Amino acid sequence: MALLAACSKSPLPDQPPEKPLRVVSLDYCADQYLLQLADREQILALSPDATQTFSYLREQAQGIPTVRAVAEDVLSLDPDLVVRSYGGGASAPAFFARAGIPVLQLPWIRTVDGDEDGSIPAALRFVAMHLHQRERGEVLISDFRQRLAALHATSPGGNVLYMSAGGYTTGRDTLIDDIIASAGFENYESRPGWHPLPLEDLVYREPDRVGAAFFQSVNDQQQYWSAARHPLARSLRDRRGVLLDGASTACGGAFIADAIQALQGEVLP
Repeated sequence: MALLAACSKSPLPDQPPEKPLRVVSLDYCADQYLLQLADREQILALSPDATQTFSYLREQAQGIPTVRAVAEDVLSLDPDLVVRSYGGGASAPAFFARAGIPVLQLPWIRTVDGDEDGSIPAALRFVAMHLHQRERGEVLISDFRQRLAALHATSPGGNVLYMSAGGYTTGRDTLIDDIIASAGFENYESRPGWHPLPLEDLVYREPDRVGAAFFQSVNDQQQYWSAARHPLARSLRDRRGVLLDGASTACGGAFIADAIQALQGEVLP
């Protein structure tokens, strides 16, 4: 699990001695963890993207102040803790540490469940500990796992083609692949990593269903030249599509269960 390099006046302790009461988030993935785990009065500011369509907990973020991931803006707030995934760039952790502000670096999420580094439960437990919200974290993890078990028991089976609004899909060794497996399906894309939609393959071998991970509707956020606009892709969505909120897969969190449930839903009429 990635942690702040030990080059600061105030390194992040393994056991934080006091509950941080002035917490700042630098990006929308970090926003999700604060909104899931922190008391509202602990949140000093979220990122400006907290209420955007790609932020899954955008409704909960309404009314909370925001701050840009700019050193001067964050320092002026004098936070007890900065939480980030990518916000502020690669040099942000070391910079804020030199200024005496601890930085909680979120781990890269690779798997839906498990206790190993890179799993959603491990990340929730890690952040909850540093927010002094252990009990809330354990309740969230327990509810998440119960929901996963129930969803796995009701899987309709078959394979799924994941389709992003940008015209990409993903195969092995990705969080999306583990989401598909957790929903009880096989991944249509067998290659590892991310790839443009395999339009030629789709002519000869159609998926059992298409998980269309768009924002608000199938017409939003599509680039003009996106393969997702191709007539074949549109036809597959119309006949075999299930609509996912793209924000539910944009960052790893307990709301991934919503994406899993959506994958199992009825195909579009």
